[in-house]
Amino acid sequence: MKKIYIISGEASGDLHAANLVSELKKQNNSLEFRAWGGDRLRNEGVIIDKDIKELAFMGFLEVLLNIRTIFKNIRSCKENLLNFKPDLLILVDYPGFNLRIAKWAKSNGICVYYYISPQIWAWKESRIHQIKKTVERMYCILPFEKDFYMKHSLNVSYLGHPLLDEVNKFKILNNNSLELENKRPILAILPGSRKQEIERKLPLMIAASSQFPEYTVIVACAPNLDLAYYEKFKTQEVLFVKNQTYNLLQNAELAIVTSGTATLEAALFKVPQVVCYKSSFISFWIAKKLIKIKFISLVNLIANKEIVRELIQKDCTSSKIAGELIKIKKGEKKAIQMNKDYTDLIELLGNEGASSRVAEDMLKNLYIAK
Repeated sequence: MKKIYIISGEASGDLHAANLVSELKKQNNSLEFRAWGGDRLRNEGVIIDKDIKELAFMGFLEVLLNIRTIFKNIRSCKENLLNFKPDLLILVDYPGFNLRIAKWAKSNGICVYYYISPQIWAWKESRIHQIKKTVERMYCILPFEKDFYMKHSLNVSYLGHPLLDEVNKFKILNNNSLELENKRPILAILPGSRKQEIERKLPLMIAASSQFPEYTVIVACAPNLDLAYYEKFKTQEVLFVKNQTYNLLQNAELAIVTSGTATLEAALFKVPQVVCYKSSFISFWIAKKLIKIKFISLVNLIANKEIVRELIQKDCTSSKIAGELIKIKKGEKKAIQMNKDYTDLIELLGNEGASSRVAEDMLKNLYIAK
């Protein structure tokens, strides 16, 4: 029996890791799994050693403030791996933590695959040398990443984006409208999954939404956070839902979205959106010095052009968010163009079945290696 250990540190990584585990089990039902992850991996029958609720730290300053906890987590993770003795370690995104573990795992004779590659093309490209030394195979989910890694002679595969499967599966199995007392159109707010980003942006997003009384405003709560956490943000005009993000997007006419996976999810449901990003001043100042990309949202990064408006740091205000939504509402041509760009983006991502293809390739190479 082959033993596989998985490390994911965020809600999106937990989602993709769970889908991967499901496909791995379909192709080999004798595999044994343990992981750092969340409810989605847990629902796949994976034993969770550390929950992602304890892991998400955002920004340079926040990492520094929690550095003792992070190092404690690294020690704990190493102990988990030594006790489990996996045949394969699958690292899912979460680069600040996972690249440290990759180096240690390689030195301890553990085979390392990386699923959802670290975005070193955005900053710290020098990390490629460490990755080449410690990672046996890299699986990326953005089309342009393959060329980047191949340029550095790394063993890399692009087998599609797993969100295509997740969204299309939902559309096939669900055709539901949200049960609301009124029939007003819906304005969705997706504030992210980390407490730090929610604290900074959700009040601004809610304030912006107050300019649209003709809409029902609904906030998608993160699966890794308890509903009780959101009590302080609640107002009489705003609804909060959990584990209904896709249902919400399927029924929304407009969206305010935190940069990250959610921007791509909104695009796959073809919801016109405004993208927001705001971190601490110090974190943003450092990032601006180091990061060398034109866009922060996955939608714009993949398309290599501005499809959706990005409001970053000082531009991320309630008035500017509301202003951009008004432009989308009033500018029919703008909404039509965004929809067309979404269609082109989906074609660029390729075919469905990414998780299945990645599972097949991982198992094939694992057995060759062993």
